[in-house]
Amino acid sequence: MKVVIMAGGYATRLWPITKTKAKPLLPVGKRKIIDIIYEKVKDFGDVIISTNRRFGNDFLRWGRGKDVKVIVEESTREEEKLGAVRALSQVLSGISDDVLVVAGDNLFSFDISEFVSYYESRLKPCTCLYDVGDYELAKRYGVAELSEDRIVKFLEKPDNPPSTLVGIGIYAFPPYVADLLKEYVSESREADNIGNFMAWLCERDELYGFSFSEGMWYDIGSPDSYIEALKMFMENYVGDVEVDRYSKIIEPVCIEDNVKIVGRSMIGPYACVGEGCLIENSDVCESILFRNVILRNTTIWRSLIDDECEIRRLHLSGSIIGSHAKIQRA
Repeated sequence: MKVVIMAGGYATRLWPITKTKAKPLLPVGKRKIIDIIYEKVKDFGDVIISTNRRFGNDFLRWGRGKDVKVIVEESTREEEKLGAVRALSQVLSGISDDVLVVAGDNLFSFDISEFVSYYESRLKPCTCLYDVGDYELAKRYGVAELSEDRIVKFLEKPDNPPSTLVGIGIYAFPPYVADLLKEYVSESREADNIGNFMAWLCERDELYGFSFSEGMWYDIGSPDSYIEALKMFMENYVGDVEVDRYSKIIEPVCIEDNVKIVGRSMIGPYACVGEGCLIENSDVCESILFRNVILRNTTIWRSLIDDECEIRRLHLSGSIIGSHAKIQRA
């Protein structure tokens, strides 16, 4: 079996953070999103990362010392990208093995060996499903309609979901699916979402759904879902950090090296603070500060603050601040 991690998107819903950072390479504490995925899939076969030209070198650096192959499509912006289906078709065209395909921007707590065993018992296209437990929430995703465990319909973002079982970007395909992908792409069908291919596939072949009974799944598509995943997967870490006697750290946190926390500051819980930050008389909770951020007399809650920002005398909640911004209350 080969493993393909799909990491070619541009994550526009998390801009401006993801204008300069690939979503799978965003931090979840000391680890990155793709580190957690890689650890879960590396034992199933050779790992291939499918990405784009803008972030290709970043993935090559990440892959040093790991048994991975990086395949780079020739796109550098959203308007040029192949789309997940075309990119997967290109990757699978050179593979004659069974393939486990995993989206590079979803995090899950369950062990997918059960899913792989389920696939091996059928050797037909299979996909992982997750019960979101709410029909309104299901409208945001691809939803499966099942007859026993066979998917008879797969509906992308339906107005009236037939169930609350949604696709979570994990698939297992036998080798012949490469030809079906070529057929789908040759018909010039919508190629940006593998869920649309699933809808097409279940009308032409047997497609099976495997639903996990335990565990959590996070679609990292918004700041809120990113922060919730951080709270689930972040491990406590405090590096070489200077902490003032009047400041307080509430674990769990991840604080990188060369951070200074001075004055009456409070960090945590669930704060991820990048290298070189200066936090003075400020509170940071359920938030991510990237490298070299300066906070003075500021409160940050459930927000993402990119590299080299300086923020003074503000209360920020549910915000995304792009790199090199300087913001202060007059």
